[in-house]
Amino acid sequence: MLTKNEAISRLNELGAAGLPFSFYCDFLGEQWCVKSSEEQYFRLDIDSDFSKSQQSTVDRKLLTFKKKPISLEKFKQGFNQVIHQINIGNSFLTNLTFETPIETNLSLEEIFAYSKAKYKLLVPDKFVVFSPETFVKINGDHIYSYPMKGTIDADLPNAEQTIMDDVKERAEHVTIADLIRNDLSQVAEKVEVTKFRYIEQLETNDKKLLQVSSEVKGKLDKNWRGELGSILSRLLPAGSISGAPKPETLKIIQKAESYDRGFYTGICGHFDGESLDTGVMIRFIKKDNETLIFCSGGGITSFSQAEKEYQEMVDKVYLPL
Repeated sequence: MLTKNEAISRLNELGAAGLPFSFYCDFLGEQWCVKSSEEQYFRLDIDSDFSKSQQSTVDRKLLTFKKKPISLEKFKQGFNQVIHQINIGNSFLTNLTFETPIETNLSLEEIFAYSKAKYKLLVPDKFVVFSPETFVKINGDHIYSYPMKGTIDADLPNAEQTIMDDVKERAEHVTIADLIRNDLSQVAEKVEVTKFRYIEQLETNDKKLLQVSSEVKGKLDKNWRGELGSILSRLLPAGSISGAPKPETLKIIQKAESYDRGFYTGICGHFDGESLDTGVMIRFIKKDNETLIFCSGGGITSFSQAEKEYQEMVDKVYLPL
């Protein structure tokens, strides 16, 4: 494991040399794991066209999956703290998350094998990630980010129109798209939102979900590969799973959440020597002794209702099989 400064130096060095590497880091970007060869201490799969990929299959009739979320009352304790901070002007958007113990007959390794997602990461006997959300991609001299905010059960009547018309969801998405635009402006020029609020569908073990995304694009200096570590470090933590304004919102998160996120909501990715593709480590299951814990949450704004936010947090506890 590398410290922040060690990781920045290592990634800058590998990027400048055009040497491929894979990595993951924690939420605050303080701990990094980097591999530049075929060591097997973690496994990372990135599939930009995962909807067409062929995954291993599991018999859903034989699958067991049970979630034990916290009570609505306990959820409201953290929710009310966040709303108070928003009301007094310390945040416009705060991403609030919780831990949910789960029971399943699948191991972390089997969840990794069977899951269908853009970004899959397995750290054996520690945690597994199956994330639909891109952090940043760099192709040529352009950097792209795809903030994902807004989730709804696809089977609800007029689900797509409902999520697109929802005042709270639109306000949340506008805020996060602007935050990401500001973040990219720290490392790139000519930053703009090139696609705003489009729908993506996710398959889960018990339902389909619709999620709303945008695309933000900027232009990098032609020597960006030698600054890869520096670029990633300046963008952390990811805006979509922290909030705005970021520094003050991080303080709110640390007080309102009842646990240390650790690697949950960190980032993972791969550099192939030319281009970079990274994901946000949401949809995250960790192993705590013999208990599996799923971490999930959502963005809170002044328009938020506790019951709806609670249900979104619970809905995000799933297996993408």
